[in-house]
Amino acid sequence: MTERIATARLFLRPARPDDAGPLYAIMRQPAAMTYWSTPPHAAPEQTAEWLAGMIAIPPGEGEDFIVEHQGRVIGKAGFHRFPSVGYLLDPAMWGQGFAREAVAAVIARGFAVHRLPRIVADVDPRNAASIGLLTRLGFIETHRKSRTWLVGDEWCDSVYFALHRPETL
Repeated sequence: MTERIATARLFLRPARPDDAGPLYAIMRQPAAMTYWSTPPHAAPEQTAEWLAGMIAIPPGEGEDFIVEHQGRVIGKAGFHRFPSVGYLLDPAMWGQGFAREAVAAVIARGFAVHRLPRIVADVDPRNAASIGLLTRLGFIETHRKSRTWLVGDEWCDSVYFALHRPETL
């Protein structure tokens, strides 16, 4: 069973089927999905199917969380598959430090609880905000590849990052 994480302003918890509505409200927004691996969701059923996959992550293979602020679902953060970290936040919440707070908590848990030797991330190189977030969290760029994701009818590139577990853990 996935644990719950409380930060200064956020609550990260396991996903539930009833999260589909709030997540669809985020995932249907073009701004939220600009650098995601799929186009904006066209129907609530698409989000429900995606959420079912998130809920079904086998223990030991990954751990993903719903991110809440003041009782409202504002996104997700976690490991769809270890050691790859991913996150998505409602654009209305951008620029307030919530992504950093959520991702830092997930990273700390990945190192301390799951004993991951390193955590990796795959980012669209056009996503300056996400690259900045990862860099501020200590990630180092490892390499780049072209045409790694077909999103709708557009090929997107990837820049890869890694963060190694601190020696003190």
